Amino acid sequence: MSIYLAAQLIVASYVLSVHLRDLLIRIAKTYNPKAGTASGVSAQDLLRDVERMSDLPLPHGFVASGYGGKGSASSTPWIGVFGTSINMQAQEGLYLAYIFDSTLASVTLTLQQGVTKLSDEYPKLGDRLRELKRRARHLRAGMEPELAAHWAHTPAFRSKLERPRAYEAASVAARRYEIACMPAEEVLAEDLHVASLLLRDAAAGHRVWLQQPSENEPIAYEGESHHHLSADDPLDGFRPNDSSDYYVHIKGGHRRRERRHEELIKDFGLHVVTCGYQPITQGMYPRDLVLRRPAVDQRRSWLVEGKAVKRGNATQAVREAVGQLYEYSYYWHEKRSEPKPHLVALFTEGIGHYAEYLEEHGIASIWRTEGGVWVGSPTAVSWDLAVGA
Repeated sequence: MSIYLAAQLIVASYVLSVHLRDLLIRIAKTYNPKAGTASGVSAQDLLRDVERMSDLPLPHGFVASGYGGKGSASSTPWIGVFGTSINMQAQEGLYLAYIFDSTLASVTLTLQQGVTKLSDEYPKLGDRLRELKRRARHLRAGMEPELAAHWAHTPAFRSKLERPRAYEAASVAARRYEIACMPAEEVLAEDLHVASLLLRDAAAGHRVWLQQPSENEPIAYEGESHHHLSADDPLDGFRPNDSSDYYVHIKGGHRRRERRHEELIKDFGLHVVTCGYQPITQGMYPRDLVLRRPAVDQRRSWLVEGKAVKRGNATQAVREAVGQLYEYSYYWHEKRSEPKPHLVALFTEGIGHYAEYLEEHGIASIWRTEGGVWVGSPTAVSWDLAVGA
């Protein structure tokens, strides 16, 4: 064996055994965007070798790859972490990434939306950034609020270039690390594990975007049966209506109204996935939402009726919810020889003493706080659908 080959094997062995903490620090200290991307540029070689490193604390089913640019070097190098059963590309879909800021003083672990393919639909940067931020807000709504609160960092990669700005807007959840005080390897490993769980939940919610009807596409309900739904895909039958604002024609012009009801159903549907439920809207009309929980009850379902509380007056919303829940339970379940469903009344805000009233009538109540936390009555808490009021 030649001395040169032996030296190369030693270098390769060293690179492949780099731990995550050391890897991030070494990239930050050696990366130079002016040095280009050619072979022999140490930081670029290190990034290219990421996919062969065996000591990175990757969660089961995840792989990693390093990116320092093609042709010209990136101002913000990054390491992608991909769930093999979720998404294996950075152009679209969801993935995790360690993105360095342009000063290389920090690196951010972020749950990212792919930005490249979106440029075809939104060629103008401003429109693209707004759409990415809008999607990020909806994806965050499907996460456990207490967990998401610890990942609420808004990335700032200190660059005016288009791609880093898109990365900032595309971030769904993030945690920032200062290179000068990088946490221990065990802390980084635990954070990456938690991020992989956030990615799993967000990926389930992301499918909702793929299922949304276009602006002019009529909404069709495809039959009444839901027994074909896959237990492996909790969102297989979840196709909520579009929650974007719409306009109604009234005398004297048009008035903009918010589809608060549709947004309520969509966000709650994403939330219940993280609680072990399967939300179903397809084929459920006129019911708002039906939940299944095969691991707990193979036959009985949860019937959910959502109501927007208008101007803080819950009376009308509660009355409507009670009437519809009893009606739908009787005609759509009991009269069809199905077990009587559990009843859930869902609201856009708190309903005060009506929560006790609903409990007395066998109806659990749930509402969302201004902070995005799903709060509910004792029965709702017992079903793991909300936290106590």
